[in-house]
Amino acid sequence: MAGPLVEIACTTGVAMHDLVLLGEHRLPGEAVAINGDVVTVQAYEYTGGLTPGHPAAPQGGPLAVRLGPGLLGGVFDGLLRPLTRAGDVLLPGEWSTEPDGRRWPFTARVAEGARVSAGDVLGDIAASVPLCVLVPPGCSGIVTRIAEAGDHAEDSLAAVVDGHEVCMAQTWPVRRPRPMRERLSAVVPLHTGQRAVDLLFPVARGSTVAVPGGFGTGKTMLLQQIAKWCDVDVIVYVGCGERGNEMADVIEELSALTDPRTGGRLAERTVTIANTSNMPMMAREASVHTGVTVAEYFRDMGLDVVVIADSTSRWAEALREFASRMGELPAEEGYPAGLASELAAFYERAASVRALGGATGSVTVIGAVSPPGGDRTEPVTAHTERFVRCLWSLDRDLAYARHYPAVSWADSFSRDAATLAVAHARAGDPRWAERRARVAGLLAEADRLADLVELVGVTALPPRERVSVLAGRLVREGVVQQNALSPSDAYCTPEKTAALVEAVLTVIDRCMELADSGGPVEAVEAVDFTPLLRAREDAGPSETAPVAAARDTVLARLSEIV
Repeated sequence: MAGPLVEIACTTGVAMHDLVLLGEHRLPGEAVAINGDVVTVQAYEYTGGLTPGHPAAPQGGPLAVRLGPGLLGGVFDGLLRPLTRAGDVLLPGEWSTEPDGRRWPFTARVAEGARVSAGDVLGDIAASVPLCVLVPPGCSGIVTRIAEAGDHAEDSLAAVVDGHEVCMAQTWPVRRPRPMRERLSAVVPLHTGQRAVDLLFPVARGSTVAVPGGFGTGKTMLLQQIAKWCDVDVIVYVGCGERGNEMADVIEELSALTDPRTGGRLAERTVTIANTSNMPMMAREASVHTGVTVAEYFRDMGLDVVVIADSTSRWAEALREFASRMGELPAEEGYPAGLASELAAFYERAASVRALGGATGSVTVIGAVSPPGGDRTEPVTAHTERFVRCLWSLDRDLAYARHYPAVSWADSFSRDAATLAVAHARAGDPRWAERRARVAGLLAEADRLADLVELVGVTALPPRERVSVLAGRLVREGVVQQNALSPSDAYCTPEKTAALVEAVLTVIDRCMELADSGGPVEAVEAVDFTPLLRAREDAGPSETAPVAAARDTVLARLSEIV
């Protein structure tokens, strides 16, 4: 034994990645190397008290988790064991994986004698999110038995298909992607309620996002805001190696927040996987696979799911520690040579798909990256940028200037923007792409002039460039900046975002006209733009009339300039 690395003498057949239970407490572990009759097992729990001579029991299969309606609203560890029944102290080997005794209303959709195939719906489950019992992959035939309508426990029998018993809850290996009929193009926008994201760097449902940012840049706060407000059916929040107090804050806030979609609690359609920094390394490595497996389970029912992994850097550090214990030759900065492949395999499980039963669902993966010292050239960040469709890079200078969310418009990108522009046009907003291009251009022009202003001062610039500096400030403070603690500004609908952008652009155009006509630029700069800048907080999340009123107020003040 060497910490969590345990060698066992095994005479029965064991395959790589098989689950092995160690010692009298039956600590779970995973077979990671086989050399004759000696199998190396990486334990998922603390191995204190485990000694040579204790029994080891191979389970004949890889790590698999229970998937059922009881996941919604629950808090689990990296192996999907419920933390609510773990007690105040997490003792190895004493966590219960049995169902909690809750019962769920079940209504059959098929009758006995019907022929079904993999992915077909056997019945509906009434939960906080409409769920169903599906025929498992690889199973098809005649339904010889179907459960009666009523309340059933998770482990109760829902149907018998060709001799195969189908329960309300099913198990699935976490490292094996669930099968699908076909992968679809990601063409539907995912609205997060955050203007800097939805306007400048939008993401499609079924796409991938990386959020790199150093310490103190507001990364966790941004991800929490997306978890609260994004328009999906189920949220899977994976706290991978983060501090325990941050995870406690996430759970507390989600429990207290009212769901704008259902009117209930947001936690009722959230699955939280908490694998904090003091939990075992191997469980941290498994937690992201567990989160995506849970998301694919809901996806196959035709639901849209977002997986938020905070953070993939801690997961990569677990891979590095594991590779070091196994004696693998280190690659760049000590990470294993297969780091890029592991990251690619993780993000590849995000998709918009047509499931086996014909339903259309999606899994969107948003992974936070915590580069040491904010160095974006380190391996995890560099490899992640290759595989994701969107990058929301958080800027330390913006964060220290109290500009939140601190999404850098210079270092971020969205490969979904062109596709989503077509989607917005079909939805009745043909000017979305034009507004996005103008806002991006104004921000870029203001950044270009910023260094020159520091050298010679703004008064040395030509009139039009002085207005460009002013335009950059109006866009930053009036549109891009957002207050997560304000009831009116924490969430913003697409209609309010469009109204704010149109109002700011109209005012900027009027300022440009005054500058081009020879009007005094000093008078333009001296105008009180406060109503326009405060419109984002004065108007409710979906209100546009106060924004128009603020625009008219500022235009009236500009009209007084001769």
